[in-house]
Amino acid sequence: MAWSKYQLCLAATMLVTGSINTLSAKWADDFSAAGCHGSAVHKFNHPFLQAVGMFLGEVCCLAAFHIVLCYDRQKPEPQMASARNFNSFIFLPPAVCDMLATSIMYIALNLTSASSFQMLRGAVIIFTGLLSVAFLGRKLIVSQWVGIFFTICGLVVVGLADFVSKKSDQEQHLSRVITGDLLIVMAQIIVAIQMVLEEKFVSKHDVHPLRAVGTEGIFGFIILTLLLIPMYYIPVGEFGGNPRGVLEDALDAFCQIAKKPLIVMALLGNILSISFFNFAGISVTKEISATTRMVLDSLRTVIIWIVSLAVGWEQFHWLQILGFTILLTGAFLYNGFHKPILERLPWYQSPGVENPERDELLIDKDSINYSS
Repeated sequence: MAWSKYQLCLAATMLVTGSINTLSAKWADDFSAAGCHGSAVHKFNHPFLQAVGMFLGEVCCLAAFHIVLCYDRQKPEPQMASARNFNSFIFLPPAVCDMLATSIMYIALNLTSASSFQMLRGAVIIFTGLLSVAFLGRKLIVSQWVGIFFTICGLVVVGLADFVSKKSDQEQHLSRVITGDLLIVMAQIIVAIQMVLEEKFVSKHDVHPLRAVGTEGIFGFIILTLLLIPMYYIPVGEFGGNPRGVLEDALDAFCQIAKKPLIVMALLGNILSISFFNFAGISVTKEISATTRMVLDSLRTVIIWIVSLAVGWEQFHWLQILGFTILLTGAFLYNGFHKPILERLPWYQSPGVENPERDELLIDKDSINYSS
């Protein structure tokens, strides 16, 4: 069936804004400017402040929800169910997980390339699958275990590509890249916990996805904004990436922004892209299919990689293509997207016994969270 103009617009919006989300964050990291009190020119290294911006983008989804709700109410036959009362604090644990994972990933983005950042986020399949077995009582079928195996192989290949492409650089630079890659994979454990919490406690309340994203965004924005105060005084040395050597120096960030206004463009690109990406992604799932959303989410990795090559952020290496292909294969197998192809083969016989639930946990809301 051919897509309508509206569906094409949604797909394009999701693809473009999803790519801008990572690229704008990396663009901000690439800026250098002097900070407060006459400090020397240094990189814009403020992952926690960027995470606050990401949550602000999620808060905008709550405004989008009310706009969509009002528009629906104008129809002769409204399709959206009436807004149900629920305890907003059920979103607090997932929001805390989102806050931790996003902050870690923005730290990692300062250390590794944008394309590796996007590819390695595919590790969420591994941890989501294992946690869903342990805490949700699900049983993974053979194709899902094979998908997890492919994902692990893909992560190894992507990590190897980073190692090989950076081995000619300084040893310190190589260690930064490896640390960044490991942080991204570690963050996916927290993302998987977030997804399991949402599945176990949130989904049964039948909350509209935009409202859920917006509510989590409010919690994340408030908590992380308050945490910027103690972070201003916590010494971490060179790890902080700022002249004072603290965990996060928000004042230094604002001084850099004042001296390099283009940083605002990058931050706004991140905030707005998060909002439009979540809205477009949810709409694509509703108007077209979850399969299409997954394919578009994979395509944005390709766009991020091509743009990164074009602007000189990284160098081409064939292992990245191989790693991406293996990761994509793992995602397709895990989500069962290979079955329609097999069913068209004349010799294929459906097992009949297996009727796995499609893992809705892997429908990316950001973030991610990518989800950033």
